[in-house]
Amino acid sequence: MFDLKEKRVFVAGHRGMVGSAIVRRLASEGCEVLTATRAELDLKDQRAVRDWFAAQRLDAVFLAAAKVGGILANDSFPADFLYDNLMIEANVIEAAHRADVAKLLFLGSSCIYPKFAAQPIVEDALLTGPLEPTNEWYAIAKIAGIKLAQAYRRQHGRDFISAMPTNLYGPGDNFDLQSSHVLPALIRKTHEAKMAGADSIMIWGTGTPRREFLHVDDLADACVFLMKTYSGDSHINIGFGDDVTIRELAEAVKTAIGFDGAVICDTSKPDGTPRKLMDSSRLAEVGWRPRTPLDQGIASVYRWFLDTAQG
Repeated sequence: MFDLKEKRVFVAGHRGMVGSAIVRRLASEGCEVLTATRAELDLKDQRAVRDWFAAQRLDAVFLAAAKVGGILANDSFPADFLYDNLMIEANVIEAAHRADVAKLLFLGSSCIYPKFAAQPIVEDALLTGPLEPTNEWYAIAKIAGIKLAQAYRRQHGRDFISAMPTNLYGPGDNFDLQSSHVLPALIRKTHEAKMAGADSIMIWGTGTPRREFLHVDDLADACVFLMKTYSGDSHINIGFGDDVTIRELAEAVKTAIGFDGAVICDTSKPDGTPRKLMDSSRLAEVGWRPRTPLDQGIASVYRWFLDTAQG
C-alpha cells in the first residue's frame, strides 16, 4: 500500500481534462499537490525538467501530460504527436528516476492496441498486430511510454506503473470541431444544430464502429486507486465495461441536449477502428469499478459546456 497522505505529488498536465480530474480527486487524500504550467516548466525541455524535479523532492508523479487530439488532428500532424509525446514521457520518467521519486503512474491510451485486436481487449494484446493508421503516431509514442516505465522498473527497480484508459469525456474536454474527440465534438455539433434550428446533424463514417466511454472523474479515481494499491510490470486497462455504436452515441447526445433532428452518416469520412472495448477485469478483480452511467455523464458534461466552454 502506497499511502498518499502527506506526500508531495506532482500532476503533470494539470490543466488538461485528465490532469485536472486527478487534481480534484487528490484533494481528499491529504497530500500536497504540485503543478506547473507550460510557462513554468516545458516538459519537452530535458534540462528544465531534470532541474525542476531535482529541486522539488517529490514522492509521486501522475504523468497525464500529453499532446492529444482526434482522428483529424492525429492524421494531420503525425510528427507533432510522435515527437511531443516522446519528449514529454522520456523527460519526466528519466527525471523521476534521477530524483528518486518513489512512485510514478504513466497514462497511456487504448489506441496502443492493434486495430483488429480481439474484443474485449486484454492487456496482453499489446504489440500483437498493426495499429489503426490514423492515430499510429500517438499510439507508438504511448507504447514507448509503457515500455519506458517497464524498463526503469526492470533495470533500476523503480515502482513506475502504467494505466490505459478507454475513451474519456468530462469537464475540461476539448470541444473544437477540428481537433476534438467524437463525444465532445458531437455535443458541440448537436448544441449548435439545436441553436440554429437545423433538422439534422452529420457524423463521420457509417455510425457502426463501437466505442467505450469513461467519465474522467471515474478515471481519476481509478488512477489514485492504482497509485495506492498496484505495483506491477504490466499496464492496467481502465474502462467502463460496455460500449455503444457511434450512432447510438449520437442519439444519446441528442437526448441530453434536447435535439429532435436526424443523424446523417457521411460515409466519405473514415470510421477508424471498428471496435475498441477494453477488458478491465484485472482492475475489477482488485476492487475498482466505474460509477458514472453514460447518459448521466453526457448530461453533466453538457451542463458544463453550457456554463464554461461555449465559444
